[in-house]
Amino acid sequence: MQIQDVFRLYADDLKRVEAHMEQAIISEANLIPEIIRHLISSGGKRFRPLLLLATSDLCGYKGERRYPIAMVIEFIHTATLLHDDVIDCAESRRGNVSANNVWGNAASVLVGDFLLSKAFRIMTDDGSLVAMKLISTTTNTMSEGEVLQLVKRGDLRITEKEYLTIIEKKTSVLISAACVLGGILAEAQESQIEALTRFGMRLGSAFQITDDILDYVGKEEKFGKAIGKDIDEGKITLPLIRALKKCSAQERECIKNAIQEQDKDKREKAIQETMALIEKYDGISYALQKAKVCIREAKTFLQPFTDSEAKEALNAIADYLIERNF
Repeated sequence: MQIQDVFRLYADDLKRVEAHMEQAIISEANLIPEIIRHLISSGGKRFRPLLLLATSDLCGYKGERRYPIAMVIEFIHTATLLHDDVIDCAESRRGNVSANNVWGNAASVLVGDFLLSKAFRIMTDDGSLVAMKLISTTTNTMSEGEVLQLVKRGDLRITEKEYLTIIEKKTSVLISAACVLGGILAEAQESQIEALTRFGMRLGSAFQITDDILDYVGKEEKFGKAIGKDIDEGKITLPLIRALKKCSAQERECIKNAIQEQDKDKREKAIQETMALIEKYDGISYALQKAKVCIREAKTFLQPFTDSEAKEALNAIADYLIERNF
């Protein structure tokens, strides 16, 4: 099964999720749906809702609760994008002008807050205390991860272990929650819930590592992400951490200039030189191998589940995270 087959398999369910989202963003404040539609219609693949649909299917649940709960996951994700773009002073998102660049930082933050509060209202309406606890813990952990990333911004001493902790907290936990919620809806066994938790965490780490690799090798017109953007924002990700570990003192100074230089032309030159150092020290291939290990480990957690289309779909999603970019 290929990723296109997965989307076809769950196409009708994803449309139901979209319909719930459209209904939920209705507000007397017209700016709210305007900003949300700007972002959610800009090319996102609904990766997290897709995981929830597939894992609930894997565990035998195909009821109506899937749709609002999948919407919760997408609303939380969308809120983090709005907030991240403000923090990063982003100019674009998925190839389009970012919301903060159109409506300003205040509007973006407030609409992000609206989405988060709406997500918790939907969870309250659903009534599952287990699901509510999971989402509450997840959003708290994500906030902690974002703060850790902020603290480590521009810090050339960041270790690979610290980087992995940050991506687990800011990215992996939400992807894991999407997987686990499918099991919760199905009232799956505790061992299955644990397997879905671990599957989602490994999948999430691979997702973020490959997303970080894209900053160095992705095509801007395809992924809507300018090459070298993370370096320019002081985000030190795995390919660069690898280069920092291997490079000379003189080369390290070059990387420092790419992060700290105030003169635009000098900074641009240093960024280009840093990109060359990442290539020299195999930063991309090193990070990609780490992502592949995460995917291999993730797929082992699906082995106890009965073979089915849903299981094939989840394995295809895992494979796609590696194949999509390289």
